Amino acid sequence: MDKEIQQLKKRLRDLAERSYAQGIFTFSNFLSLSEQEVFWQEEAGLRYAGTCLNGGYGSAERVVVRFGSGEELGYEVPFPIVCVHIRPRAEKFAEQLSHRDFLGALMNLGIDRSTLGDIKAGEKQACLFCLDSIAEFICENLVQVRHTYVTCAITEDISFLPQEEPELVNVQVQSLRADAVLARVYNMSREQSLELFRTGRVYVNGRNCENNSRQLGSGDTVNARGYGKFTLTGELRETRKGKLSVEAAVYR
Repeated sequence: MDKEIQQLKKRLRDLAERSYAQGIFTFSNFLSLSEQEVFWQEEAGLRYAGTCLNGGYGSAERVVVRFGSGEELGYEVPFPIVCVHIRPRAEKFAEQLSHRDFLGALMNLGIDRSTLGDIKAGEKQACLFCLDSIAEFICENLVQVRHTYVTCAITEDISFLPQEEPELVNVQVQSLRADAVLARVYNMSREQSLELFRTGRVYVNGRNCENNSRQLGSGDTVNARGYGKFTLTGELRETRKGKLSVEAAVYR
C-alpha cells in the first residue's frame, strides 16, 4: 500500500511538472476517495501548476485531476471524460441490474478500474462515466451484463441520469460530533463508529476524516465505506429533553 501511495504521489508530481514546464493541460486517471486524499495531502506542493477536479457530473465520487490553468495558459481544454449510456437491447426481458453487476461486466473485459468513473445504475440501465480513451472499446465490447444483452452509446445528454432517492431520517444526538451522528444514522455502537474513523473509512465532503469529534453542519456529506453516505439537511432543532434533532438524507 505504501508503495502504491508513493507511486501515486510521484505520478501527480510528474503531471504537475509537465503541465507547468510545457504549458499544457495534463490529466490523471480517475481517483477513488482514498486516492483523492493522497492528492489533497500533496495539493499545496502541486498548486503552482493549477489544479481542478471533475468526475463528469456534479456530485461524482470518483474524479480526474486536471493540471493547468486556463487563465495562465490562455486557452481551455475539457476533461477527457465521456458518458456511456448502457441499456438493455430488449427491455421486456431485462433483469434488474445493480452497480455491482455493471462493474463486474466491465472488469471482465480486462479494463483498468482507473479509467472508469462513477456508474449510476438504474433498474435496468446505467450511466457510466469513463475516460474518452476507453469509451469506444466499451461500446464495442460490452454486450452482456449478467444474462441481459445490452447496447452502449456515448452521449452528451445525461438528463436520464438515474437519481439516487435518499431515505430521510431524523436522528437525535447529544452533539453534532461526527462519530455520534454516524452511529445514530447507521444504528451502530459508538465503538463501531470509532473503528471506522480509526481505519480511515470515513470521509466528510470528500476528504478523509480522522477527527471523530469534528462538528458537522447542515449540508455536510459523510461517506462511510461499506455503509453508504448521508447528507445533513434541514434545520437543527433542540428537543424537550435537550438533545439535538437533525434530518439526514441517507443513501444506502
